[in-house]
Amino acid sequence: MSRISSILALLVIVSPAVLATGCSSKRSDGETPVAENDPALSGALGDQITVDPDLVGQNGGSNAASIRSSRGALPPEARGRQAIALARTDALQMVGGANKLKQVPDPVEVKGTLPLSATLTAAARAAASPAGQGDCASKATYTMQWAAKLPQTFPVYPRGSVQEAAGNDQGACSLRVVNFQTAVPLGDVLNFYFTRASTAGFSAQHVRDGSDDVLGGVKGKQSYVVYARKLDDGATEVDLITSGG
Repeated sequence: MSRISSILALLVIVSPAVLATGCSSKRSDGETPVAENDPALSGALGDQITVDPDLVGQNGGSNAASIRSSRGALPPEARGRQAIALARTDALQMVGGANKLKQVPDPVEVKGTLPLSATLTAAARAAASPAGQGDCASKATYTMQWAAKLPQTFPVYPRGSVQEAAGNDQGACSLRVVNFQTAVPLGDVLNFYFTRASTAGFSAQHVRDGSDDVLGGVKGKQSYVVYARKLDDGATEVDLITSGG
């Protein structure tokens, strides 16, 4: 099973729980506060969710620069110091310059099950079933075009190599799930998404489960989750999930 298929399968499991959960205002360490009346929280909190590394592991310039490759490896032109430097330069431009780049908070270590964390719980469930309005993951379709339809706030990292993409715009759904790789180190990638999220007014929580770093948050009815890991060949692999926007 591909990574995207595994992620969608996990979201299908998550979504039925949305309809039965109550509310909770509890926050855990490593989380940037979010408004207590945030609608994404009011319908999404209550139960714990499992982070299984086997399951989850701008509509313009960045996606146009992305290099499509065969599944499982970065093309030669996307590796090397020059490629990394160019990608970093593009990323800095997209956040407004080096002085605007923020450092992602240190992760909270979790093993197997996330605590009752408002941000990541809400983000995952909002993606699976926005406002409890159905199951978006099971009806997702697969095409690389979904990578070009990511919300402007959460593009593929500049010059990243998209491996697989899926999405669903039916009804209330606005789901995007994109897997990509980049030669840029993991920390730089996380800093980029944390900066994009916080600058746009999203909440953020950062946890680590085994080899996976997980960053996610919400803003109103919009949500994002970034699953990122360092591969054996030194590349960074990212599973980017967004809903709304």
